[in-house]
Amino acid sequence: MRIAIASDHAAWELKAALADWLRGEGHEVADLGTDGPDSVDYPDYGYRLAEAVADGSAERGVALCGSGIGISISVNRNPACRCALVGEPLSAKLAREHNDANVIAMGARLTGIDMAKACLTAFLTTEFAGDRHARRVDKLSNPSFNPPHLETSR
Repeated sequence: MRIAIASDHAAWELKAALADWLRGEGHEVADLGTDGPDSVDYPDYGYRLAEAVADGSAERGVALCGSGIGISISVNRNPACRCALVGEPLSAKLAREHNDANVIAMGARLTGIDMAKACLTAFLTTEFAGDRHARRVDKLSNPSFNPPHLETSR
């Protein structure tokens, strides 16, 4: 599988370790940076990763920053991406199975290497379930969708 991976300065060590591990697992990995501890802006790397997934040069993406939150927000600005912030394998599995996520985000300050590998394994080996989930994902992917007014009950 073609996988793009990107991080900010807080996660560059985790990114490098995961990129090496993914290559060892037989994947083609595009490392989109950053490559050291010097401070950088996570949106720059999130946007770069999102573009690689959106243009098809990567089938899946891995976005990393200190918490995973900021970079996941930046990836999700691209309508072609569905990035899920995960911290354990069940969330990674459900992100694929129910939401057809094509990018996962993790926080290097919150997720160790073994847990990150477990999340990636679940993410990369789970297929989208389709069926009722496809209807919901279509609503996420359709920028012109106008949700009906939701009434609240008292």
